[in-house]
Amino acid sequence: MRLCIVSETWSPDVNGVAHTLNRLAQELAGLGVTVDVVHPASRGRQRATLSGEELQVRRLPLPGYAEVQVGLASPGRLRRFWQRHPPDVAYLATQGPLGLAARQTARRMGIVCVAGWHTNFDHYCQDYGVAWLGGATRCYLRHFHNGCALTLVPTHAQASALRAQGIRDADVLSRGIDGELFSPHHRDGALRARWQVGEHQPVALYAGRLAAEKNLALLIETFQAMRDVRPDMAQVIVGDGPAREQLQKALPEAHFTGFLDQPSLARHYASADLFVFPSLSETWGNVITEAMASGLAVVAFRHAASAELIKSGDNGINLDPGDATGFQQAASELCQHPADYARLGRLARLTVLERSWIGIAEQFKRHLNNALEAHHALSPACRIRSP
Repeated sequence: MRLCIVSETWSPDVNGVAHTLNRLAQELAGLGVTVDVVHPASRGRQRATLSGEELQVRRLPLPGYAEVQVGLASPGRLRRFWQRHPPDVAYLATQGPLGLAARQTARRMGIVCVAGWHTNFDHYCQDYGVAWLGGATRCYLRHFHNGCALTLVPTHAQASALRAQGIRDADVLSRGIDGELFSPHHRDGALRARWQVGEHQPVALYAGRLAAEKNLALLIETFQAMRDVRPDMAQVIVGDGPAREQLQKALPEAHFTGFLDQPSLARHYASADLFVFPSLSETWGNVITEAMASGLAVVAFRHAASAELIKSGDNGINLDPGDATGFQQAASELCQHPADYARLGRLARLTVLERSWIGIAEQFKRHLNNALEAHHALSPACRIRSP
């Protein structure tokens, strides 16, 4: 099988979508799948590590948020690339301009398209003050995804929600975790010493983009409430983004790390004790599984990965979405009880160790094969691609 992934983010970008796609590409190559990729040109123009070919297209950063980009490619350029390297199936990980151009070109060439749901665009409309665009955005997304053979989403709840919105053929492709990379074994006493905490003092950590859609006002309030009851608690914030300056002013005693590479990120997780994550914008939330694999007690809303994986009070704490008061209270209560957050962290790790990336890649390959078989059964003439 030859697969072409079309995405507006790719390594070396640091975000959950890029991490997921790169890991899937690595595992699929081990399963004998040739993986090509179409993505915006990377800073430094380094070539992606792939089993197949790569097409870098023009990138256009969003105004006021340079970390987020869209890709621009003409249908003619995509057609020429696919004529040289014809894929059996295209996986569209973006619904933006690049994804739309790829979908239109693929349909003209008889290439099967499978779409991924990696970003909740309608949620972002609210976070960035353009809620009036929500209806038009949902209409466009319905049109985009119903033009694909299949849409893959990370959770069963999300699949049900999309079907209710009129998006047909939504199925689940979960996310994996590297339990050796993200592990309590990477706990680093020297790192904790830099945070000025002893072995029995709690460290609360947040990891993610520092931007409006992450519900950072609640993070500030929660960290302040936790510090009120545990003045000796350290606060660590991993990541970067346009809201960093605001957070640094509100939480002057917190340790801000910026973006970290994977080994450093793993050490930071393992050296903390609690993971506080108030976001409601995720489709999955790789940071949840990374924190759980690292043995942290997670406090999050019952949403995305948290809803799929956490049984509250057993292997973490999750709250009804929007219950800000309950969120603060739960985090403040938990940080006062070391035995409880240690127990939750141990059980959290056992929960996620069952989710290997190779297993997710095998499931992905089955979805792709099923889409191909259904396409060929429906229209045998489509096996011969048009020029």
